[in-house]
Amino acid sequence: MAGVVKFNQHPSETLRAGEGFSLDSVDPDSTPGYSGTKRDGKALLADLDDELTELQEKLFAESRFGGRKRILLILQAMDTAGKGGIVNHVMAAMDTQGVQFKAFKAPTEEEKSYDFLWRIEKEVPAAGMVGVFDRSHYEDVLIHRVHGWASPDEIKRRYVAINEFEARLTDSGTKVVKVMLHISGEEQKARLLARLDNPAKHWKYNHGDLDERALWQDYLDAYQAAIDETNTPDAPWHVVPANKKWYARIAVQQLLLGAMSGLNLAWPKAEFDVAAERELVARS
Repeated sequence: MAGVVKFNQHPSETLRAGEGFSLDSVDPDSTPGYSGTKRDGKALLADLDDELTELQEKLFAESRFGGRKRILLILQAMDTAGKGGIVNHVMAAMDTQGVQFKAFKAPTEEEKSYDFLWRIEKEVPAAGMVGVFDRSHYEDVLIHRVHGWASPDEIKRRYVAINEFEARLTDSGTKVVKVMLHISGEEQKARLLARLDNPAKHWKYNHGDLDERALWQDYLDAYQAAIDETNTPDAPWHVVPANKKWYARIAVQQLLLGAMSGLNLAWPKAEFDVAAERELVARS
């Protein structure tokens, strides 16, 4: 990595929501732990693709020989914060057969007839997979709180249910990486205007986003409450300043690399005589 500007401090430390965390203290325009430029960030992202690819292949290979490890990346954010860009730029280095992606939309009538976690549990990644949730079970304590679709007591019950659910995941071999992409209201406005100015992006625009923008502070309060209630040692929250898309991408890449490295992955050992098989192949 000669010449590539690295992080001064790993995002798992600088971006983790610690005790007494306040969302108001996070500058969406900042680049914690990284002193490089946009150009440097793009170079770092590309430079680490091979490392991410190898770790994912090891994870997948282990599962073919009984390994139970897996990764679940949970992406939460206000509209236009860049979840799609994270998926496209960070996850692109991975083999698609080892990635399990799910974008959660508004629940169907069938899904509403069950407890809120019912549809989530069905999408938990299998052993050896890197799962990505674009929005998640947290919508049920964010938008439901903001719009009053669930009572305060029900929201509290859901916090408890989420903690129990994520504890079960970690106990079964899943490394949970929870990320909130944090943008400012002004940056969101700029991105919405950019969509309107580009006919190729009109399909992404939703007039309903304006209604949600009017509730900006309510959403920030809901995020703060969710982080306070569900920030556990095994499934901590990481808040990523996301006004600079390039920074958000390298930060999430680093969080994934850190999580996968922490699994102590190894290539499965051959269950056959390599030398003998090599000789047979050479003679074939």
